[in-house]
Amino acid sequence: MSESKKIGFWTCTALVVGNVIGMGIFLLPASLAPYGLNALIGWTITLLGCLALARVFSHLAHALPHADGPYGYIRSTLGDLPAYMALWAYWVSLWLTNAALATGVVGYITVVFPVLDAIHPAVFALGLLWTLVIINLFGVRAGGGVQIVTTALKLLPMLAIALLGGWVLLTTPASYSAHPPVTPLGLKDVMAASTIALFAMLGIESASVPAARVDNPGRTIPRATMVGTLLTALIYIVVSTVPLLLIPQQELGNASAPFSLLMDRFGSAGSGRWLALFVVISGLGCLNGWTLLMGELTRTMAVNGVLPAVFTRTNRRDAPAVALVVTGGLASVMIWMSYSKSLVSAFTFITRVVTAANLPLYLCCSLALIVLWRRGTVRGAMLPVAAIGVLFVVFAFIGSGHEPFILAMGLIAAGLPLYAFMRLRRKAIETAKA
Repeated sequence: MSESKKIGFWTCTALVVGNVIGMGIFLLPASLAPYGLNALIGWTITLLGCLALARVFSHLAHALPHADGPYGYIRSTLGDLPAYMALWAYWVSLWLTNAALATGVVGYITVVFPVLDAIHPAVFALGLLWTLVIINLFGVRAGGGVQIVTTALKLLPMLAIALLGGWVLLTTPASYSAHPPVTPLGLKDVMAASTIALFAMLGIESASVPAARVDNPGRTIPRATMVGTLLTALIYIVVSTVPLLLIPQQELGNASAPFSLLMDRFGSAGSGRWLALFVVISGLGCLNGWTLLMGELTRTMAVNGVLPAVFTRTNRRDAPAVALVVTGGLASVMIWMSYSKSLVSAFTFITRVVTAANLPLYLCCSLALIVLWRRGTVRGAMLPVAAIGVLFVVFAFIGSGHEPFILAMGLIAAGLPLYAFMRLRRKAIETAKA
């Protein structure tokens, strides 16, 4: 691949920030409100764990710059099967996530532009999904350019919340102590809040997934991963703390649009519609970023022989065309399911495992860094970082409950027949050549 078609630091950083900050951030304060100050403790644990995981991906990218991303990191340290199991679950979660994002954007965009309500929501969601698939068919730089723009725009409402919080602190500081949360501190609530916060931080690995398309990956991916994770952590702390301390706990927990409530009460009335516009932008940016990763990960798995070789085909823009079209089709099926009354319960059931399906990737990458440390490939304080990553993933599994864990394991098991088939097929081809 020519250097002119590769992506650099800013695009990789935008992938991290843009994929982590999706649509959930706009409901996160309401989700965390029932836990009171436990939410802030949970956030602290989650952010420390995510920073450790970000360091894991950074060290792996630096130590294995030509490994083609997480699949290569795990395969070269733990073997073929662990790499396949972790990335299969992650791969399925990508097109499920894209279906959920597309349907979510449609719900908000009709608030901003009511005239669009005349379009059937399923058709509208499919149109949005395929628009972004087409953009990414023009190459990784085209998708990366869209990512930079949408990420910059989605940070504007976050900046507005931070400035409003600072203004209230300077003008009426008593507002922060007028409605203190009443939920007592407890380990159970801390773990629950930490798990919710982790759901909001998924995507910190985004810079490493398209490693083969990154300019100087050994340097660019570590920098982008750490800068993106730190920036996102700072944003989340601010925009979660300000509403928690300024709005009564019960009212915040029942709010359908907590940021709009905050802006209407302490800022300018009627700002909710404009905020909905930024929710749309944020959702579209996140959808674009995950579409880019979906194509690149599919291509990587095919290159490594665990998905059909047809997925390695690229167009004249060097975009993984077949991978983008097929995974777009899978996401389209999920969109139709979400609008089918007979299948909506099945769709809801499937999407419950999405977050748990990301955890095997984090666990295996942390273990991969431990293996590299034992081999002497990496030195310094790598072992404590990797150990913290492993402990945090175990903590997250416990916090999420046994059912998501079992469902995630079931998802991995569902992919094993394909792995066995592709492995036997490769052996047959190798035997025929011999």
